[in-house]
Amino acid sequence: MSEKKLRDAIDTLKESGVRITPQRHAVLEYLLNAMIHPTADEIYKALEGKFPNMSVATVYNNLRVLREIGLVRELTYGDSSSRFDCNTSEEHYHIICEECGKIVDFHYPSLEEVESLAEQVAGFDISHHRLELYGICKECKDTAAQKH
Repeated sequence: MSEKKLRDAIDTLKESGVRITPQRHAVLEYLLNAMIHPTADEIYKALEGKFPNMSVATVYNNLRVLREIGLVRELTYGDSSSRFDCNTSEEHYHIICEECGKIVDFHYPSLEEVESLAEQVAGFDISHHRLELYGICKECKDTAAQKH
């Protein structure tokens, strides 16, 4: 992760009038470094050694604040736990492993033509869209192959 991304995110926090607590800084830094789109529980477990008095509620509250000011995107896929993505600056999609639940970024040209056509056909004012691809990741395929 570039230090510039962290500095820019901290500047955004300051501009929004949000206090930068050590826990908030740690959650933000973890998300900027994480390529796995972690859950709040995964973030909590990763940081509990550094902040033994921090609760899961603190992590959720920090994620809510980061989401509200646009530094984090919450990904919900119908299961019980949201995942969090710090890559909000560029449009991208996600590939989700059906075995382990891992989420990987997938870059593809924006589907603006699809949105425009949907507006024309359905008469909606389209605000956004989400494209998800599902399959089995390489690690899960390799594990399954070793079992056979």
